[in-house]
Formats: sequence, structure tokens, C-alpha cells
Amino acid sequence: MSGVAVEDLLGLWSEELRGAKARLRPLFLQSGTAASAGAFLDGLLGPERRKTGWMRAEAAGDTGPWRQQAVLGRTSWDADALRDVVRDYALDALAEPDATLVIDETGFLKQGRASCGVGRQYTGSAGKITNCQIGVFAVYTSSKGHAFIDRRLYLPKDWTGTPDRLVKAHVPEDVRFATKPAIAAAMVRRAIDAGVPFAWVAADSVYGVGELEMVLRRAGKGYVLGVTGSHHFNSWSPTLSVSGTAEKIARDLPAESWIRLSAGDGTKGPRLYDWAYLELADFDPEMVGATPGLGLWTRGLLVRRRPVDGELAFFTTWCRHGTPVDTLVRVEGQRWSIEDAFETAKTELGLDHNETRSWHGWHRHVSLVMLAFALLAVVRHKADTLATPPKTMRKVPHLWSVGRCRRSVVLPTA
Repeated sequence: MSGVAVEDLLGLWSEELRGAKARLRPLFLQSGTAASAGAFLDGLLGPERRKTGWMRAEAAGDTGPWRQQAVLGRTSWDADALRDVVRDYALDALAEPDATLVIDETGFLKQGRASCGVGRQYTGSAGKITNCQIGVFAVYTSSKGHAFIDRRLYLPKDWTGTPDRLVKAHVPEDVRFATKPAIAAAMVRRAIDAGVPFAWVAADSVYGVGELEMVLRRAGKGYVLGVTGSHHFNSWSPTLSVSGTAEKIARDLPAESWIRLSAGDGTKGPRLYDWAYLELADFDPEMVGATPGLGLWTRGLLVRRRPVDGELAFFTTWCRHGTPVDTLVRVEGQRWSIEDAFETAKTELGLDHNETRSWHGWHRHVSLVMLAFALLAVVRHKADTLATPPKTMRKVPHLWSVGRCRRSVVLPTA
């Protein structure tokens, strides 16, 4: 946000914070509760490292955390309505037709057994099986920025199969066990029903095959979804004969099948990897129940190789026929946005500082953090717009897949 005058930046912050609080007010029946929710938002955005009830209360000038706790527990308001408010607020600033919806999960370390959804389960946040909650999230990512637009607490089977635990944690009666891919598919359907403009979905291997794939194919949305090396691929193309696991196929590719491309800028510059892309089959989407008239689409295998040690990662892809490999690489590279969002939300906004134990307490806390994060994203985008004049886009050459009837992904040296 360099290049913006301080007074302009302060004015932008003030305007956006007032606007965010105005969006909050209709969710509450009482003005006092709406004011407490606004103070809650102030606390999340404040300088305190711990965003606990006491810390937020002190920042708001309260003598105790009771008003802050009431926002999460004792009052009656709809956290899903706030989720939708956050989504619409973020889209007002960040929407683009070719945006990517990135889906991933994160863990919340906990003590004891009372917090809703808690149990011994694997979380990448800790890199091991530990006592924690797991939340599945969707982040909207475009060239203008990224923000959370959806979330859901994952309930393991030892929760959904124990009615007494569900009652004590105030889990709604209509909530049943759902796998993480099923939760992701529900988020995609919700985004489509809400008219969210996006063209792609990216996710890791937890979500790579099954229900999510079918939802996206029927909706005419492209995807780059992680799969394991043991996932089996077959080519149905008459010009390319491939059959075997993703790892075996990648190991057998000739050197000329690989091209070095950046998956986007990181903290140390471009994130360069070697990539290979195989177009395995062309489909008319009507074959999988999609709306007629979408044209020809291609199922493929995208492989990423780390130059330092040759470590491989594999992705199943679905895209419009003729989509260049650099587009698929860009979509896969946008998965970093949700990692950035988790880190920022946890270290700066108190995403994992939730002190409640109930279903609605978790979703209320997380939705308020999502609003705080969306505010940051909107302020950054608008500040960048003030500071940076429009630039002429440089035309990027199209890079095609491996295949006998197409140009190689390796372009001749100029």
C-alpha cells in the first residue's frame, strides 16, 4: 500500500470500518448487541496479540468480557447470515469472472472433549494427529486480492454418532455427518446459487476426486485438484496412450515434456517449478449432466516437480478445450492464498482464539474474523487502486500440453 498519502489511507480505513459495522447491524435485534459486535470487530483488528474475551473487553473499555461473550453465546443471531454478508462485501471489491475458489482446512488445537467437533485427528497446522477441531474454508481469489467467503466446522463420526454430545454443543438437529469433500461440494453449490463469479476451483488431495469433481463438471467450472501419486489415470485420446498411476506416468515422461514456470510470486520472488501437462480425454460436458452448449472440455493430469530435489505433486484437471498449461499453473499457484489467509487470520485476527464450546459459538467467532479479514482485503485493494495507475497487460504466449497432435509444452528458445 505504498504511495498512498497517510490521510487518504486513514480515511479509507475509517470509511471501510464504518461500512463493515453498518453491514453488521441488521443481523441483530437489539442495538446494544450490534454495538457489542462492532466492538468485537474492533478488538479483532486491534494491536493485542491475543484476541480473548478479556483482551477484547479491555480494548473496548468494558469492565469484563460479558458483552463480548454475549455476542458469541447468549444472544440470538444467525452466523450464516453474517457469512453471506462477508461474502457479498468481499465480492463488491474483489469479484472477477475468472476468479478461483480455493478450498482447504485448518486445525484449532484444543484441550479436553467438550468443544464442538474436537477429537484426535490429523491437522496440517500441527503436522500430526492431535486433539483439535477442524474447519473447512473457502477463499475467493482474484487479481484484486483474496478473502474468506465460507466456512464449516467438521464433525467426526464419534460426534455425529453421539446424540448427547450434539445436544450439549447446541448442534442443529439437521446437521449430520459430512465428509470434507462433501462440505467442499456444498460450499461450491452455495457459491453458485449466490451468483458468485468464479471460473476455477483449486484444492489439495483431500478434495481431489469424487463428489466435488462431479459438482464442478456439471456446473461448467474448471478445476485443479490435488491427487496422490497412487491415483490411477488413463488416456482416452487416440493420439496419446497413457495408463498407470500418476507417479509412474510422471516418472516415464521424457525431458522435453517439462517446462519451468512460476506458480506466482512468493516472499522470495517467483515460485518456480518444472511442470508437465497431459491432456487425457476430451468430453462434451452434457455427458456428465452439464448444461448444454458449454463446448468441448478436457480432462488432464498436471504434474509439478520441485527443481531442488525432484519432489513431485499431482493434480487432476478439468478445463475448456485448448486451455494453456500456464493458466492451469496459475490456478494451482493460487492455493497459496488460503495458506496466507490462515496465517494472517490466526496471527493477526485471532482466528484460533475462540473460547466457546458450542456449534454456533464457533461459527459466530469465525464469521466475525472473516469479516475482519475481508475488511483488510478491501482496504488493501482500494489503497492499491489509489496508488497504482492502470498498467497495460503484457501478452503471455500460450503454452500447450504434451500430445502428438499438439505443440509441446516446451517452446523453442527465441
